[in-house]
Amino acid sequence: MPRRAATAALALAATIGIVAAAGCGLGPGSGTSNASVTVTRGFGATALGSSSESKVPGSETVMRMLERSFRVQTRYGGGFVEAIDGSAGDGTRLDWFYYVNGVQAARGAATTAVHRGDRIWWDLHDWSATDSVPAVVGSFPEPFVHGVGGRRLPTTLECASDVGVACKRVASALAAAGVPVASQLLGTGSGTDSLGVVVGTWSELESGLGASLIASGPSASGVYARFAGPAGRSLELLDPHGDVVRTLGAGAGLIAATADRSSDPIWLITGTDPGGVRSAAQSLTAAALHDHFALAVQGSSRIPVPLEPAR
Repeated sequence: MPRRAATAALALAATIGIVAAAGCGLGPGSGTSNASVTVTRGFGATALGSSSESKVPGSETVMRMLERSFRVQTRYGGGFVEAIDGSAGDGTRLDWFYYVNGVQAARGAATTAVHRGDRIWWDLHDWSATDSVPAVVGSFPEPFVHGVGGRRLPTTLECASDVGVACKRVASALAAAGVPVASQLLGTGSGTDSLGVVVGTWSELESGLGASLIASGPSASGVYARFAGPAGRSLELLDPHGDVVRTLGAGAGLIAATADRSSDPIWLITGTDPGGVRSAAQSLTAAALHDHFALAVQGSSRIPVPLEPAR
């Protein structure tokens, strides 16, 4: 956790202790099922371990579930993770962050409840460019199947007019996961309490909320890629510092998720041209997206971002 959040963390840790002492909702309940924990480092580049449980104890928290399967060192009164199985942050630009169903947690792990089907993902990464990555794609088909905070949200699908094949591919991928979608006109917006998926070339999407966040860089979107040039005809791939490492041209696509403070996640299936959008849509699978923060594609090549810094 970044140092500038330390004061808030200490306050939250104190609150955790008060709540636990008062017994407010932390007693045993009926439990839940089919939750999992994945631990990685380097934006998902290196797998450190995983655990799944078909039956989860009542009133389970993310922290307790982590501690049952891994050796955990904590700080700030036990509210935040310092190290997992010996892998630790350095207190300056390397820390542990966690996501539930692909959405960055809003609270400490000791007070976040585990719900049925939750996919919990801990990652140790460099936060030089941003200390907030609001949403990631590596837990697909989450958050569409089990939602956010135990509440499944409706999904809306917006497609540009010239990417019909890609749009059908995205709709099919969601349907195969058991996710009903409401199709609507591009630019309509998903509104509140819903998950939005937008499909189109960058030039068609760039005025929308999700694209505007991505265009503003990782500090705004948490996405380590950006489109550049006339009509977004090139795709720049960034390293953890936000520096450009590689640039893709024609036929490049991107699958990314983001959000601002007032919205639920928005997923973008986009590209430099319709061919790039089709390639991105074809990669909307659990296998292709597994443990990736975002995914760039070009033809048959799949490139997780951020990239390693240039040497």
